[in-house]
Amino acid sequence: MNDIEQLKEELEDLTNVEDADEDVSTTGDLFSISSFGVDYPVETLVSRMGKKLFYIPPFQRAFVWSQNQCSRFIESLLLGLPVPGIFLFKEAESGKHLVIDGQQRLKSLLYFTEGVINGKEFLLTGIETKFGGRSYKTLDEADRARLDDAVIHATVFKQDLPEGEINSVYEVFERINTGGIKLSPQEIRSCICHGRFNDYLHNLNENAEWRKVYGPKSKRLKDVELILRFMAFYEKGAEYKSPMKHFLNNYMKEKRSLPDAQLQELGEIFLKTVGFVTKALGARTFRPDRSLNTAVFDAVTCALAHRLTKKADPKAVAALSAYNELLQNERFIEGYIRATADEENVKKRMEEAEKAFAKI
Repeated sequence: MNDIEQLKEELEDLTNVEDADEDVSTTGDLFSISSFGVDYPVETLVSRMGKKLFYIPPFQRAFVWSQNQCSRFIESLLLGLPVPGIFLFKEAESGKHLVIDGQQRLKSLLYFTEGVINGKEFLLTGIETKFGGRSYKTLDEADRARLDDAVIHATVFKQDLPEGEINSVYEVFERINTGGIKLSPQEIRSCICHGRFNDYLHNLNENAEWRKVYGPKSKRLKDVELILRFMAFYEKGAEYKSPMKHFLNNYMKEKRSLPDAQLQELGEIFLKTVGFVTKALGARTFRPDRSLNTAVFDAVTCALAHRLTKKADPKAVAALSAYNELLQNERFIEGYIRATADEENVKKRMEEAEKAFAKI
């Protein structure tokens, strides 16, 4: 993906979704992180990639290097030229190393040694040295050994304190990842909180009623983030503390290995709420202006979900009337119009939405 394509994706999301807190600086906290350097031979890196001990989560950005880019990187190793290092996070729970930075380089090495890239034989292309047109198997024995023994430096870090903290990992991922494509907040969460809860969020994102509400799928996972945001505020809205990114990070970390029964319960509440929204309020809900407003979304959906789980569904006409009145409520407007991650503004809009739908 080039810069123009990335900008197009970001503009599509900005056109569809308004999120005033999205790019706010996230932390002034101090973390206790230890790191150390390791020089890995290529042969070891390839082995660990094959065994998934160096783990690239499925929702991390896809492999985007061309065959020529891969070939030039491998040629650099064959020629003994220095190459950039990789960055790994060691997960305390699994002992696996999560690849923070270096996916393209590691996959290039794996594909070359396996002999296949994009479904075809991997021959070195776009280079003018003697290695052009060679596969791993057809390299001279001495050249193949030189590649296997070539060293790539890895920086490995792990979280020491606070124990179980996710936000330092998030900060490092956000600041260190240099793959040419800035990852969105939810793309980072999907990487560092991979597991059953993350998979379930992505499954819910396929729901037809939700697609009517959100619109076309977000390539930056903003739609998945909104499902997460609904669940976080539905369960823990009263405990909200800014910044928003950390609130969502902590919730996703907590739910990472949630049992199936609890996943199903959360999913059913989300789907019931979205179904009621499309029936009673219409698919263009949450758009006081042109774009879907995330602050209106979290307040209205959570208030509706709380109402729907307490007693029989209200009549659609009553719900629509309550929603329209809410959009004229000055305190509610103050809560969604600016600084939407501010604790006081979150409190304002949540309280007013709860009152509006509790009456029907």
